[in-house]
Amino acid sequence: MSRIRDNYENSRWHTAEQWIKGEREPMDGTMEIVPPQEPDSREDEPIISEERLENTVGRFFNRVNFLYNIFSVVFCILLVGIMLWCITFMPEFGRRDNPVNNEVARRYVEKGLEETGATNFVTGMILDYRAFDTFGESCVLFIATICVQILLRHDDKKGNTVVNRELTRLSNDRLYEPKNDPILQKVTCVLVPMIFIFGIYIILNGHLSPGGGFSGGAVLGAGLILYLNAFGFAKTERFFTNKTFRVISLCALSFYCIAKSYSFYTGANHLESGIPLGTPGAILSSGLILPLNICVGLVVACTMYAFYTMFRKGGF
Repeated sequence: MSRIRDNYENSRWHTAEQWIKGEREPMDGTMEIVPPQEPDSREDEPIISEERLENTVGRFFNRVNFLYNIFSVVFCILLVGIMLWCITFMPEFGRRDNPVNNEVARRYVEKGLEETGATNFVTGMILDYRAFDTFGESCVLFIATICVQILLRHDDKKGNTVVNRELTRLSNDRLYEPKNDPILQKVTCVLVPMIFIFGIYIILNGHLSPGGGFSGGAVLGAGLILYLNAFGFAKTERFFTNKTFRVISLCALSFYCIAKSYSFYTGANHLESGIPLGTPGAILSSGLILPLNICVGLVVACTMYAFYTMFRKGGF
């Protein structure tokens, strides 16, 4: 019996039974406990002292700044040299046989109506002969607006509660918007529709009379700003928000780019564009000039309003 008892006490079953009852820990005596070593004081010491590190970084930035100044001077001198070299190939100023004094201006006057269909030669020149330059100017306005938004926009979604946003809105209303000004509001109700109608007239008749997208868009932008000053951001944002600005600008610039790319392609390959010029003097004439005027006017109006709102309040 003693042998059987000794075998049972040394068996794994007995060890498991003791571990279940909590009388024995099976890992006792089988793991080596190593006491933690004290950290070496030399490991805490920096490899390079702070003063030496600052001197090294300072010397590096001084060298970079020196090289930057050298490259800037060399680039400016090279650019000026290239420009002066190109000027030497230009004809003398004021000569009677220079293209600027005869061929270009004569082309605009003699062939402008036939080739563009616009009775306003200035609009025909801007939106037909030099439409690529005008597209660049419209893109510059759009890029300028984006830069202003990046620098001045106030984002209300970063950690602000509903109460804080409401208090900020009310404080902005009191600070930026004239409340309950009956004179300004009544005058605005009379003038804003007239301003909008006049701006639309300038845009739509830009190919027939003095005007066009830039001047008409400025008038529309002024109307939006006047309405904003009279009734505030809350009412203005019912029909003109940041999303409205993005959609209008994107559609206008995209249509301008696609339309003139088609014209450039057909013109460069001496192909018929298939776009009728219409009857000179009619409202629906001059080919693509009328829709391009509308696109430019929309971009200018949106840019003026966006500039005003961003500089005034930091957002739409």
